[in-house]
Amino acid sequence: MNDTDYNPTELLAYVAAGLLEDNKSVFVGTGLPMIAGMLAQRTHAPNLLIIFEAGGIGPQVPVLPISVGDSRTFYHACAASSMHDVMSAGQAGYVDYGFLGAAQIDACGNLNTTVIGPHGTPKVRLPGSGGANDIGSFCWHTIIVMRQDQRRFVEHLDFVTTPGYLDGPGARERAGLPADSGPYRVITQLGLYDFDEESKRMRLLATHPGITVDDVQANSGLELIIPDEVGTTEPPPPEVRRILREIDPTGMVIGK
Repeated sequence: MNDTDYNPTELLAYVAAGLLEDNKSVFVGTGLPMIAGMLAQRTHAPNLLIIFEAGGIGPQVPVLPISVGDSRTFYHACAASSMHDVMSAGQAGYVDYGFLGAAQIDACGNLNTTVIGPHGTPKVRLPGSGGANDIGSFCWHTIIVMRQDQRRFVEHLDFVTTPGYLDGPGARERAGLPADSGPYRVITQLGLYDFDEESKRMRLLATHPGITVDDVQANSGLELIIPDEVGTTEPPPPEVRRILREIDPTGMVIGK
């Protein structure tokens, strides 16, 4: 392995894992969020509490589970609980981070996973909320991982499934959601984003290696905040890639 011999999924997993702090809790879903949590736990955040939707709390997962209900999500866990309990933990304020995906995102981090087109006569009907609304409403920080293009990064959603900062500063609080909660980071195949403290609009933090600001803007249907200085994400070093291969030995998510 060398420093340039990595694939895009390995890069995204490394970037996502780096956002998770030690002695915090994270609600993870199937696929890349699981890998990010497991990688963080095996590197810089050994005391990260991983929570699975089906009820596994605090496991030391030996290898990538197929789903959130896989028996491996309970391996050496603190508790083999239930969906009710883990969602209640979020509502009670015990979950620091939650991973989400989406079909559409707007500038304030609101997400659509319900329909494309009018709700009554949609062009595409999507899976819906599942636990996404709960996670976006009650986890202190949500991390959105999704593909970026002009159809997905939009100024106006076709449907608001999961609240971000709604229509801007103070809107979450007015809706009865916890103060200081909301979207934290967005990770796409092009870069890493946060949200401006004043306007609550999405802001480019860093592009991935080989990606330019022009690439980012060309693949966005919304007006992003582009600061004067934009960073570049660090590629995964060989040791991290070795750990990723241990986590996902079949290449189910990472690929071969």
